[in-house]
Amino acid sequence: MQRISSKFTRSFLLALSAFIAVTALLESADAQTPPNPYKVVDGFIKLPAGRTWGAVGAVDVDRNGTVWVFERCGGTRCDESKLDPIMAFDRSGNLIRSFGAGMFVFPHGLGLDRDGNVYVTDAEGKNGKGHIVVKFSPEGKVLMTLGKPGIAGPGTDVFNRPTDVVVAANGDIFVSDGHGGDSNARVVKFSKDGKFIKTWGKKGSATGDFSEPHSITLDTQGRVFVADRGDNNRIQIFDADGNFIAEWKHLGRPSGVYIDANDILYVGDTVPQGKRMPDKKDGIWVANAKDGKVIAFIPDIGLTKEASDAPEGVAADAQGNIYAAQTNSRNMRKYTK
Repeated sequence: MQRISSKFTRSFLLALSAFIAVTALLESADAQTPPNPYKVVDGFIKLPAGRTWGAVGAVDVDRNGTVWVFERCGGTRCDESKLDPIMAFDRSGNLIRSFGAGMFVFPHGLGLDRDGNVYVTDAEGKNGKGHIVVKFSPEGKVLMTLGKPGIAGPGTDVFNRPTDVVVAANGDIFVSDGHGGDSNARVVKFSKDGKFIKTWGKKGSATGDFSEPHSITLDTQGRVFVADRGDNNRIQIFDADGNFIAEWKHLGRPSGVYIDANDILYVGDTVPQGKRMPDKKDGIWVANAKDGKVIAFIPDIGLTKEASDAPEGVAADAQGNIYAAQTNSRNMRKYTK
């Protein structure tokens, strides 16, 4: 009887161990395949007659639900175009206004302040244009220019291929400056009136270094999130003075980062030159900005089996709709739950 009981116990323990192992595998699989509760709403924005999308560098949404887009003039650049690269659309996708024609070379980043002013970055320079950050009123009046048009450098009054801009609640301006190659690799901070405060970061892979600071955003605590793309493929988090807090490497190759009023982080995960890589997901990650925990993942639709269509710019409105700036497919995409 004791022998039978002993055999039963061993069998039970083996079965229990197997059950636990299978459960762990299932949980692991679930952790690797987060849910996708979103559906795509393509073509919701109505462009003016005769105009087609170029590469869309950035998107943001203001407090009124107006969708602001920074687009490359129907192509991949704006230096030879007379089209307006900055466009504002209402909730139904109707064009409200546009401006900025003839001012930019390579439209890239866009940010909004609490007064609805629009900040954009020009990530290349040519013929006395570019390498600048421009602040516009919502109506399109130039209010301030940071940097020197057409001049690239590492100084405190110039940029070298600035990629994105974000504005804090107190008006402080943070610029991610550098787009790979021999450009800068840093964050530059200014006061509300454009006075230089400080800069941090340099080219490298160590903590606080950047390979390609491609996008920048702030959470409700004022922490600075930088999409450190290129060779580093990570999000780095700093306080408002540039002190390093953490790095996250579980959200792919971050091209665009955006945090909403509820501290939900949206990350546009793209691959180099739009080419897919084996066993790599491309799309939009949705995560908790407080701890990085993944909430959802929206896989990219894809141009072809080989080419990724994941966005570079990403934003969300107060209702939780997600807007994706597509550079490869030259499109603006909306996702809704």
